[in-house]
Amino acid sequence: MIARKHEKHLCFSWLFKRAPVIIVLFIVGLCPFSADALDILLGTGETGSFSYFTGRTICGTLNRHADGINCKVVAGPDDMSNLTNLRGGALDIGLVDSRMLYDAVNKAGNFEFLDISFDNLRTILPLYDIPVTLVARRGADITSLEGLKGKRINAGAPLSLENLAVDTIIKAKNWSKADFSLVQELPASQSQDTMAFCYGTVQAMVHIGVHPDPSLDQLLMRCRAGLADMNDSDTEKLINDHPAFSKIIIAAGTYSSHPQALTTFGTKEILVASEDLDEQTVYRIIDVMAGQQKRLQSAHPALSSFAVQFQGQDVAGVQLHPGAAKYFSGN
Repeated sequence: MIARKHEKHLCFSWLFKRAPVIIVLFIVGLCPFSADALDILLGTGETGSFSYFTGRTICGTLNRHADGINCKVVAGPDDMSNLTNLRGGALDIGLVDSRMLYDAVNKAGNFEFLDISFDNLRTILPLYDIPVTLVARRGADITSLEGLKGKRINAGAPLSLENLAVDTIIKAKNWSKADFSLVQELPASQSQDTMAFCYGTVQAMVHIGVHPDPSLDQLLMRCRAGLADMNDSDTEKLINDHPAFSKIIIAAGTYSSHPQALTTFGTKEILVASEDLDEQTVYRIIDVMAGQQKRLQSAHPALSSFAVQFQGQDVAGVQLHPGAAKYFSGN
């Protein structure tokens, strides 16, 4: 009897000492992984942004359906940071605004005096539209771009996407800041721009972002605001002359206060990589996203028009990645 008790004690002692090893082996058995898996770092906007949401959706799709790829989202402060990290190899792929990508490669806009070359960047796929939306106070008589002249506007913080958009509109209309009674440069941080708008300090501002946007919906309801159409010959010329811009339709009923459709312009969020990322990896990324296209489209209304389709030899004036060119050539 004593011998049996001793054997039993030794058995439990052996199990407890080796419990961590047994648990690890059990987990590995349940969750197999490949030691040869390729780690992909995907750069996005800040945590909580739509870019970050899209990046997580893409990584989740790749991790489930692309054998041998481990995708991880890396949130960044802005497009300039993502572009710089893509160029230097700290990121493998990234979500970047088409205007910022074009400016980086062509040394324009915020990149004009930056002594860095972004010539090694290549496009993979456009993902979704980023409309420039003109928001105006009701009673200000602003139903189109022409109605902005002589009004009080907020142009956004210097170097921000809002500021770049307002500057683009002013140049497209052949205006100057003297054509407005007031031009503020208030940032979106701490709601400085929307507070000035709601209190009537400014009569118009631009909103950069996807639709529907709950914060914009609140602004429209609480601050007597409306959206203005921006479809005219000057914006048409802008779209035709600049590869980073495109015409965008805000669908009827997107906001309860706007049962009619509105036409505006804007940019696209593009999946970008360095030319150093191998062809086969890019090919597989596109192939998986094509196979899961319906799932990606259903993730959010702003992604509903996403489609894996040939865009031409370049996107936003930037060359396709060789892996993308190979995919769309059918080879």
